[in-house]
Amino acid sequence: MTGEISPIAGPVIELGPGTGPFTYALLERGVRERDLILVEFGAKFASLLRQRFPQARILEMDAAHLCSFADLKERSAGAVVSGLGLSTMPQEKVAAILDGAFRFLRPEGAFFQITYHLRCPVPRAVLDRLDLEAFYIGRTFRNLPPASVYRIARRSPALSKG
Repeated sequence: MTGEISPIAGPVIELGPGTGPFTYALLERGVRERDLILVEFGAKFASLLRQRFPQARILEMDAAHLCSFADLKERSAGAVVSGLGLSTMPQEKVAAILDGAFRFLRPEGAFFQITYHLRCPVPRAVLDRLDLEAFYIGRTFRNLPPASVYRIARRSPALSKG
């Protein structure tokens, strides 16, 4: 799930880390704990994350409000990992989450979305509005249900023109 993320991607923003399974995977890939920014809405999960990952930065907030968080440096993150259930959210909230995330991603950075659905959970209209493109990059059957990963990135200039 985190196979395309290397230690040099840091900082890495994780949206909806819950108990931290993907956080642990990022650490195993060599991302330093102090380079993790964990955005968790649930107070109990945020408290658990503070215990498990004391060097990480924990932001207890709705990921849809990420763009209003002025404490992060624009275009400093190399990757965003999301386990959020985007397919169950209204399009405007999905757009707000992606817009906020891409505000903090470097130009070559990517947003990695984990989903349990057969297709990308970000509607085509949202991708088009934000000038983004989604690529299916893999699936794991070790997860129940099996999970897929999509890499969402800024469109290349050639694709943006037509």
